[in-house]
Amino acid sequence: MEPRRQVKDSNPSRDPRRGQTHAGVPQKDAYARLLSQHHSSKFRSYRDQFAQQLQLDQNGTEASFDLQDLELNSGCQAATGSEAESCLALYMEKLNERGGPAEAPRGKHQQQAAVAGRQHRGERRDTNTSQDGDVESGEEGLLRQRHPKKHRHGEAGPKPPAGGFRGNEASQGALPHKPSPQGGGKEHEKKKSKKKNASKSSEGVRREGAYPDQAIATQPQDGNPDASITPDKSKNKNKSGRGKKNPMFEAYMCVNDVSAGLKRGELIQGQLRINPKKYHEAFIPAPDGMRDIFLDGIVARNRALNGDVVVVKVLPRDQWKVVKSDTDGEGASEPETPLGEQKAGQSPSSDVIVEAQNSDTAEDRPDGVVTQCRDTTEALEGLKLSTTGSSCQKNSDGSTKDKTCNSMNPCAVSDKCLQRTAKVVYIVELKHSRAAMGFLKFLPDKNFAMFSPVDHRVPRVNVPLADCPDYFTSRPGDYVNTLFVCRITHWHDNSTFAEGRLAKSLGQAGEIEPETEGILMEYDVDFSEFSEDVLQCLPHNLPWTIPHEEFCKRRDLRNECIFTIDPATARDLDDALSCKLLPDGNFEVGVHIADVSYFVEEGKALDLVASQRATSVYLVQKVIPMLPRLLCEELCSLNPLTDRLTFSVIWKITPQGKILSEWFGRSVIRSCVKLSYDHAQSMIDAPDKLFSTEELPPFDPRHPIDEIHQAVINLHTIAKNLRSQRFQGGALRLDQLKLSFTLDKESGMPQGCYIYEYRDSNKLVEEFMLLANMAAAHQIYRSFPKQALLRRHPPPQTKMVDDLTEFCDQMGLNLDFSSAGALHRSLNETLGNDQYSSARKEVLTHMCSRPMQMAIYFCTGVLKEEPLFRHYALNVPFYTHFTSPIRRYPDVIVHRLLAASLGCGSHVSLTEEDVQKRASHCNDRKTASKRVQEMSSELFFAAFVKESGPLESEAMVMGVLDQAFDVLVLRYGVQKRIYCNALQGLQSFHYLKVGKKPELTLVWAAEDPEQGSVRQEISIFSLVEVVLKADAAPMKYSAVLKHPKDSTS
Repeated sequence: MEPRRQVKDSNPSRDPRRGQTHAGVPQKDAYARLLSQHHSSKFRSYRDQFAQQLQLDQNGTEASFDLQDLELNSGCQAATGSEAESCLALYMEKLNERGGPAEAPRGKHQQQAAVAGRQHRGERRDTNTSQDGDVESGEEGLLRQRHPKKHRHGEAGPKPPAGGFRGNEASQGALPHKPSPQGGGKEHEKKKSKKKNASKSSEGVRREGAYPDQAIATQPQDGNPDASITPDKSKNKNKSGRGKKNPMFEAYMCVNDVSAGLKRGELIQGQLRINPKKYHEAFIPAPDGMRDIFLDGIVARNRALNGDVVVVKVLPRDQWKVVKSDTDGEGASEPETPLGEQKAGQSPSSDVIVEAQNSDTAEDRPDGVVTQCRDTTEALEGLKLSTTGSSCQKNSDGSTKDKTCNSMNPCAVSDKCLQRTAKVVYIVELKHSRAAMGFLKFLPDKNFAMFSPVDHRVPRVNVPLADCPDYFTSRPGDYVNTLFVCRITHWHDNSTFAEGRLAKSLGQAGEIEPETEGILMEYDVDFSEFSEDVLQCLPHNLPWTIPHEEFCKRRDLRNECIFTIDPATARDLDDALSCKLLPDGNFEVGVHIADVSYFVEEGKALDLVASQRATSVYLVQKVIPMLPRLLCEELCSLNPLTDRLTFSVIWKITPQGKILSEWFGRSVIRSCVKLSYDHAQSMIDAPDKLFSTEELPPFDPRHPIDEIHQAVINLHTIAKNLRSQRFQGGALRLDQLKLSFTLDKESGMPQGCYIYEYRDSNKLVEEFMLLANMAAAHQIYRSFPKQALLRRHPPPQTKMVDDLTEFCDQMGLNLDFSSAGALHRSLNETLGNDQYSSARKEVLTHMCSRPMQMAIYFCTGVLKEEPLFRHYALNVPFYTHFTSPIRRYPDVIVHRLLAASLGCGSHVSLTEEDVQKRASHCNDRKTASKRVQEMSSELFFAAFVKESGPLESEAMVMGVLDQAFDVLVLRYGVQKRIYCNALQGLQSFHYLKVGKKPELTLVWAAEDPEQGSVRQEISIFSLVEVVLKADAAPMKYSAVLKHPKDSTS
């Protein structure tokens, strides 16, 4: 019997089975017609989801999901396996249930939403957030729809060229549709037949080896080479190679073509940054400093992960992105919604910390710009934002307009409103560790399990059951809350799922130590014990004493009043200070740094492991050292009352801070006391006080307390003058609030937290460390102009600065962004000193940090132009790191260069390429260390909220979106996003944008029926009261806004 043909112009929604069973018209034509008839985001969402599920069921190497994973936003479920329905049929059925395009008469608001949907057709594909935080953008499987987001026309990635490069829609649209689960055994036979036909139609050459070979390094944990990663070949043995799908990803270009393309300017190289809040969005910096180049979706990223150095090809102009807000092009804003009435209090929602550009942290106190990077990967558990929000923009004449500019043709829009889009054509370097922390999901009838990373920028991974715990297949429920670490070993070009091996079972989610270990492994931090080969490089005759011949080679400063000033808990004391009044009224000031290079000989095993670690990693509860603790805490640490080897720089300096002379050399010191910042601050605060021995730590009797006290006072006086000169000379400092913790000695859990106070004692040490670093930079650059390891800080990104300048102008803020010094002066001189002004300054500091780029190490022989050596924040031509060799490997290299330049060390054997390679590696490890430090702080604060919450605090609004706003919680210094939908008692809210000034009007339900509703205006710099509460998910917390009446009561 001939199958029915679909009647021309018939409505597929009236007969869901027609489009999938007729043979007269090719299925993909029916699909294309349906695609042309329906442009709503609902349709695209269902289409992508069900096509993805069909793809998974079709290929044995892909994962199927539990029924629970298939629940949609409406609460209905789509069955898998033999119960699976057609993509088209189920879409129409769900659409009818939800009142979609095929539904009968609708209300006014629904009609408006439909019109808005048609006006916005072709915008971004929906990105759906699952209950466990997974987001679909073509890279994830069928999950619970939680957070529909708009997508723009032309953002789905490049048009598929003749070679098989396919976007998500192209690859999924060609998939065969599975029959409805009606008809029992006959339908089962039909399904098998359709699968066989589909295999024939998709037969082709599979592109292997497209993923760089470096990613295929992980070996099976159990040493079993037969541990199959995915396919159950027994199920496909009769297919004779049929069923191989066309590649989803484009093959990488060859090295020669990439090199030629870069030289011609046709290709662009940069480091990939994936938006942690919207995983389908990625960016690379534009070479001209303008708006970042945008990569839309997993296909455009072509299997590159966050941090990888990639080469991209810019797409044609008609595929560029039309940006609708200043932050939209940098991935720092949430999508804005079409017209309609937004209702509040529909569901609880989680939080995403506001993203900021990378910049130096407080760990780099000599670098000037001190910001807390917030490139956070917090999951979006429970996030459900409505797709119908009230939002409009007001023209200069006061009229309002719908924000539909994004539906414009990019060819008809000015360059100012456009953002270039691109696709990855080559991965230069796999910077990402390819390791991720996450959870395992059991898949029935599969010989592999599904690994779901916590960081959703990483793809899901198929792992062999041989890697899983022994009882995982029989009792998978026992491991629902168990954290694992998985390493990606390969990512085929025809799958959105990677393949990998389990590296370790960490323990239960929500516990400090398993979570910390997972963070360390994700960021490839080596926290293993040092090997025997490394320990053999250390002195064996303990207690160690300085060899006699070293005294003959060094300046003996053991009789000088030299002391350390560090945090009270510090154990690795790598810098000390001295200050002696000279007869002429000037001072001899010395900075003395631990001579680590004496113990770490170049080329030895100890040197190799130190260069690989590159930095110590400071967690809240512990330190992962760069060097063995015998060196960090004993032989190199400038402990009091102990002879130690040092590298010293000594100046003759006036009380006003003018340097008269300078001496560099190796030395021997004996610290007379270990002062904490608190001790030094008490001396600064009470210059005339006579301190007793009980008020200070043990000290050398040869240097009485009053001598130490006077030295601290003199250093403070000189430091104030140096600091004043530095900022008058154009330096910039952006300090952000830094959270510190007090821990329970037994459990290690946080007992309390507080904002770390940056005081005069901190500034004293900072000024002389800066001076020493600059002096070292000049010395090694004079001696080794081609091999010097320096540190430069590029200027901020031009486009972001321009946008911020325009915003500040409209807000009535007189901030000068013309130079680093001008910005510093305007931030510190134009704002008041009252509590509100102080809070506003903190918010502005966060805003100003976003355009800032990272300071980086480099080799002077590689970067030819000397003006590029400058450090923007410090406003100096040459700068390096010399003062912390115990915890930073670049300082060790600088010490070797210094010794060679002074004739007191061996000849430097490093070439320009060697220095640059090590500098690049140190940059990578420093970035990872900084992120790990931030995540450790976030982890402990989440634990503190859980143990001590709810916590109330005043907060200041620092960003307003159409259905959420970001706040800086002033009491704790954390940034949180508050979603209007999560606010209990909120009736509705309305978004308005006047120029660049966004505003939200919140309408709260009246607590007393006799009183009217309460309106609350939310705009940038608004002060609000917030409550921090622990979420159900482990180590997660949310911020909610207090009702205005509760805030004033």
